[in-house]
Amino acid sequence: MRVAIATDEDGTLPRAIMAALRGRGDEPVPFGPLAGGAGEWAEVSAAAGRAVASGDAGAGVVICWTGTGASIAANKVPGVRAALCADADTARMARRYNHANVLALSMRSTSEALGEEILAAFLDSPYGDDAFDVRNVAALEPRPG
Repeated sequence: MRVAIATDEDGTLPRAIMAALRGRGDEPVPFGPLAGGAGEWAEVSAAAGRAVASGDAGAGVVICWTGTGASIAANKVPGVRAALCADADTARMARRYNHANVLALSMRSTSEALGEEILAAFLDSPYGDDAFDVRNVAALEPRPG
């Protein structure tokens, strides 16, 4: 699967996530320093969100110092449901219950090993099909008018 990955700062966590994606057989689609460029967290996270929303990527990972700004920026893109996750169980639940399609990580508080564990839990977890959750996710979609 193509996975958009964005960070405003190169570092060990973004590099570990890129390597983990490749190791899984996924194709990273980088934004910001990982793509050889630059960019602020708002800009690169929104770009990754647009790649997911357009279908160019099947999922996304956005990373900034706390993960909060990256998740907010990605969530500004219609069709994106970014979840800031600090552990694997939260990542599984974000996929199952909220149909999250973008994972946000904190560069400050996420080790490489934990980041890889969270990533695997996120990407390996399917969207849930419970009627309650499906109704709630549908309520998040933009409505005309």
